[in-house]
Amino acid sequence: MKALTAEGYTNPTPIQQLAIPYVLDGRDLQGCAQTGTGKTAAFAIPIIQLLLKKQERKNGIKVLILTPTRELAIQIDESFSAYAKFTSISHTAIFGGVSQLHQTNTLKKGIDILIATPGRLLDLVGQGFIKLDSLEIFVLDEADRMLDMGFIHDVKKIIARLPQKRQTLFFSATMPQEIQNLAKSLLKNPAKVEVTPPATTVEMIDQSVYHTNKADKPKLLVHLIDEFSIPTALVFTRTKHGADKVTKLLNKENIQAAAIHGNKSQTARQSALNNFKTGKLQVLVATDIAARGIDIDELSHVFNYDLPNIPETYVHRIGRTGRAGKSGVAIAFCDAEERDDLRDIEKLIGLKIPVSKIHPFQTEPVVEIEKPLPPSKKNHKFFGRSRQKRSYAAG
Repeated sequence: MKALTAEGYTNPTPIQQLAIPYVLDGRDLQGCAQTGTGKTAAFAIPIIQLLLKKQERKNGIKVLILTPTRELAIQIDESFSAYAKFTSISHTAIFGGVSQLHQTNTLKKGIDILIATPGRLLDLVGQGFIKLDSLEIFVLDEADRMLDMGFIHDVKKIIARLPQKRQTLFFSATMPQEIQNLAKSLLKNPAKVEVTPPATTVEMIDQSVYHTNKADKPKLLVHLIDEFSIPTALVFTRTKHGADKVTKLLNKENIQAAAIHGNKSQTARQSALNNFKTGKLQVLVATDIAARGIDIDELSHVFNYDLPNIPETYVHRIGRTGRAGKSGVAIAFCDAEERDDLRDIEKLIGLKIPVSKIHPFQTEPVVEIEKPLPPSKKNHKFFGRSRQKRSYAAG
């Protein structure tokens, strides 16, 4: 409680309010909550309490938290540092892309909680540095992202090595069929908590779309950053090359920017992220590898410089702003080739994203004309399709 007070926590978020009692009761849990809802604290806080309640803690790893990206592993580890500050609980994060020496030295000393990405975990298990026979709690975080990134087979290999008797906490922002099947195979009589329907967007985020030519996107980005004096912006591109190109352009325009993507070393990625968090960088340009690994309370704007071709990715991207009850702005650029992607996104979120028409690089969006039904098939109550309703999920 002292640590939570120091962090400024007063009231639990909906996912925390629903999940924490079940975790404390030792129940398996299936949680569906989008990014930015306080999911990490929903499992970290009760896990710390469960470990503290044990009079004697056996040696060995008691908790394993499996997560898809290096950035997210670091973020979760930082959360445990904050919440367990005044306890003797030990924890560490392991991930690929860096030397394993520091990680293995920490593991040799003994830890209670291990946060890991799948590849490095299997590697160190294979080398004999990690044993999971003392495990009591297993957390699978961002399960749908594991599936998207091709980690599902590694996840199944890890699960096969876990003790049968354990508490399992399963979290995912969306619940496609394969993820539901995985949850069924993992969980025993689970409590189920869902704070927002899958793939809904945060209510506090002000969304808009700018129709423009592909060639004009760089100029439009610079124009909007200057026009609105944007303090911090996260810009998403589809490719690593695109991220580097946008970063170079922004720096040329005296806008301090850096890129993070899979080709960057872990040191470079972490340095860029830290500089962004401390305000040394105005803009961070990222590919989707970082979509769920960036947790910045004061992030004001997210730009979809390139629209994603997977609609759910849009939700994860814009969820980097509007976190913990704060407001945020999500701006999407749409060129002629991306209009189908925009329609798929709007269909998924159940919202027609407002079009911004006041900018110097505008192209007109394609307007679909409704065709009236043939006379013989007319529905006398209405003609054509009904107007799409805008729906917002609470919380």
